[in-house]
Amino acid sequence: MLLVMVWKPYISFLSVSTLLRINMLAEAICAASFMSVYIGYLHQYNSLNSEPDILKSLYSPLQHSSPLEGLRYHDGSRLSDQQMALLQYQRENLHFLSEEVLRLQECLSKYERSDDGSTPQVDLAHLLAAREQELRTLSAEMNQLQSELRLARSLIAERDSELQQVRTTNNQYVEENERLRAILGEWSARAAKLERALEGERMSNLELQKNFSTSRSQSHVSTETSEKR
Repeated sequence: MLLVMVWKPYISFLSVSTLLRINMLAEAICAASFMSVYIGYLHQYNSLNSEPDILKSLYSPLQHSSPLEGLRYHDGSRLSDQQMALLQYQRENLHFLSEEVLRLQECLSKYERSDDGSTPQVDLAHLLAAREQELRTLSAEMNQLQSELRLARSLIAERDSELQQVRTTNNQYVEENERLRAILGEWSARAAKLERALEGERMSNLELQKNFSTSRSQSHVSTETSEKR
């Protein structure tokens, strides 16, 4: 903003929004530059604390010393421990390489020709025949597995068709059960109506019997009265 105020007579033809954008762009560039420098120093600082590397130790005499080494490796005991670890790693690596060289030499001695120019000590034809036999065996096993896989797929398809038939039959049974339940409900309703009608008829019969008994007793009394007269 101070630069904008100082250069205002020279940039008066620009609008305020343009000036603000230029200012924000300059600030972003400066921030990115400072961040890049900081990340570079931080990466260089952290790379000094890495694990022992044999290639780094071999090439170290050809490289210039870093100005940040004094910030990390100021302790002599820690540096000696790292050197011991690096030496142990180099010894193990040399031991492994020597064993690998011996193994390769042994393999090479098996395949090199004898002094009289005869065939190799190892019968390559026999090895090739053995490999071909193994390949044929593996091919036969693969064919058998493929046939078993096809059989399993056919069985799975058959089971799926049977399961579909069972589901269809089950759906038919469910529909039949629903129909029978509807019929049973209708018959239950009819039975309830018949029971109510029967109960009504029974009550009416009782009323008729009661009325008949009453009328009979009254007629008997009237008959006895007329006979006495």
